[in-house]
Amino acid sequence: MLQSTAPVWSGRSPEEILAVGIDHHRAGRFEAAEAAYRRVVAVRPEDADTLHLLGLLAYQQQRHAQAIDHIGKAIGLQGGRAHYHNNAALAYLALGRLAEAEASCRNAIRLDSAYPTARSTLGTVLRLGGRPLEAEDSCRAAIGLDPGFAGAHCQLGYALCDLRRLDEAAEAFRSAIGAAPALLEAYLGLGAVLRALGRPGEAEPCYRRALTLDPANAELHNALGVTLRSLERPDEAESCYRTALRLDPGFAQPHNNLGTLSSARGRHGEAAASYRAALRLKPDYAEAHSNLGGALLELGCRAEAEECQRTALRLDPDLAEAHYNLGNVLLAQSRPAAAEQSYRQALALEPDYADAHFNLGTLQLEQRRLADAEASYLEALRHQPDHEPTHCNLGQLYLLTGKLETGWRHYEWRIALHGAGRRNFAAPRWAGEPIGERILLVHAEQGLGDTLQFCRYVPILARTAQLVFEVQAPLLRLLSDLPGIVRIVAAGDELPPFDVHCPLLSVPHLVGTNLASIPGEVPYLAVDPVRSSFWHRRLAGLDGLRVGLVWAGGSRPEQPAAAAIDRRRSMALDRMAPLGGIEGVNFISLQKGPPAVEAETPPSGLILHDFTGELTDFAETAALIDALDLVVSVDTAVAHLAGALGKPVWLLNRFDSCWRWLENRTDSPWYPTLRQFRQPAAGDWPSVVSEVAAALSMRVREPPAAARPRVSPSR
Repeated sequence: MLQSTAPVWSGRSPEEILAVGIDHHRAGRFEAAEAAYRRVVAVRPEDADTLHLLGLLAYQQQRHAQAIDHIGKAIGLQGGRAHYHNNAALAYLALGRLAEAEASCRNAIRLDSAYPTARSTLGTVLRLGGRPLEAEDSCRAAIGLDPGFAGAHCQLGYALCDLRRLDEAAEAFRSAIGAAPALLEAYLGLGAVLRALGRPGEAEPCYRRALTLDPANAELHNALGVTLRSLERPDEAESCYRTALRLDPGFAQPHNNLGTLSSARGRHGEAAASYRAALRLKPDYAEAHSNLGGALLELGCRAEAEECQRTALRLDPDLAEAHYNLGNVLLAQSRPAAAEQSYRQALALEPDYADAHFNLGTLQLEQRRLADAEASYLEALRHQPDHEPTHCNLGQLYLLTGKLETGWRHYEWRIALHGAGRRNFAAPRWAGEPIGERILLVHAEQGLGDTLQFCRYVPILARTAQLVFEVQAPLLRLLSDLPGIVRIVAAGDELPPFDVHCPLLSVPHLVGTNLASIPGEVPYLAVDPVRSSFWHRRLAGLDGLRVGLVWAGGSRPEQPAAAAIDRRRSMALDRMAPLGGIEGVNFISLQKGPPAVEAETPPSGLILHDFTGELTDFAETAALIDALDLVVSVDTAVAHLAGALGKPVWLLNRFDSCWRWLENRTDSPWYPTLRQFRQPAAGDWPSVVSEVAAALSMRVREPPAAARPRVSPSR
């Protein structure tokens, strides 16, 4: 290079060549600038200023080791120049050599205590070294020397972010922008602070203003995408992430952010692919390892998910999100004590981590540490008052403990949380006001059992309003005779006109239900007398007690949390083997769904009659139940059906039972004929079945069913 340009320097003095080099340098013509500087050094090898300029040029080209070499030689020749030491600090900083960077900054300050740039650089070094208070002091000292120093205001903003003094940080970034309106780093900092303060609507114009200054800045596009996602504009966010990757294909963060978008949409396989793409670009990306673990947990890969979280924590032991995610994995592996420890570690790092308070509370709720769970939920709400999952679970905790009026109020957050009861109707939601001549649509939500339990409110509402009732199709025939309904419609069918609407499980809240006012009269559902007579004749040959049996609830594999509950509330039919030794009992299967196949091979000694192939809907199941003496069921819709018919029903309940069964009760104010048999510890079905067997043996010795009056009404 020097040979080809040598004729250019013919007849010029070193000073003239240096001036040409500086002009090239300022114009961004780095190759020409370097040629000029090297020509000067070749002539004057001890020219400290030119060596320093060569170092500065190498730094700007990200050749940081060369920069340190050149600037070090300059310092060896002229060690008393503060700006040499400051620029050496910048090169050390770029290489992550923080101790040497700090020493260089302090040398610069020792040489010139009024040099604001060195104090600002020291602030950056101290902040990156995890010393934000010292960084704040250094940046403020720089600003004291030069109040218009935009870089110092910007670094002060980042130090204040680390100290979680976000309002002050925002002001510092605004001061930086005021002093240097084109300082992109300040826009990035201000936008991040505004998001952290829960003001993404203000962050968006901040990023868009910055993009007018630098439209090809991938980091700004990515940050704007994060903001748009928090504004619930995921399609626009995705576009920003993809633009960032188009501008910088080696940028790992947008891949990670695309993964979080896919996770939020339930596309966990796509999310895992995005996280892996981020890790190919940046293998030490702790957040991406943690996020990958979260996606793998959703995909059922628990061992690999745990390894991802532990890798994330090896890379960053202070990553609260990884501790939280590890807690989720451990909980899914039925290791609650270890999960609790992980949640608490996350909270030690981030005391305002609402999700961690929530999950800790949920773990405590499952363990029936109710006071602890309530405290955890209230702490989550203290930090994030609109945290929907916490409101919903706190509502269930209050309902469980009999504080119904408070519980219903919190439980209304279920609609915002997962859309239960949310419908996009033009008509308004009913808020409990007098309905007058308007028509009210009450629409079922959640499971079949919920509809069977709460349809009791429909006749009550019908006393003062005209009602349309939308229900799940399997319940249509059974519920069609509820008093006062103008029309009953199966979910998915066309609805008739209506003026206001209400989700079914909101009705108890709107009518002010408390423990004393639960409408517990049974039966509130009627049986078709023709079908009832059919089943009575069909079972007439079965002498002794006729007991319906249900051992498993429905399965919801697409909902991991619900699927976990389904596993806990269900058992295998083999668990009921002790019931087979009781004489004078005929067991009739009421089990539907995949577990019904177990009825084909019941445990030894348990004779099980199975007519479930003839049970076309719940009206038919109700007619069969009407011909029985007793129903023994886990927590599933059949238990509600038997209770609604006024039939004696024994509920085999899991340890962490649903809120509707209340805490520490063996009865139910919702169903006067229901008796509960609860697990004394999580998963302890043998104790429950043993207790049921003893109670059933006693029941066989009671007067025969024919001596007792029928309680199910005819239509």
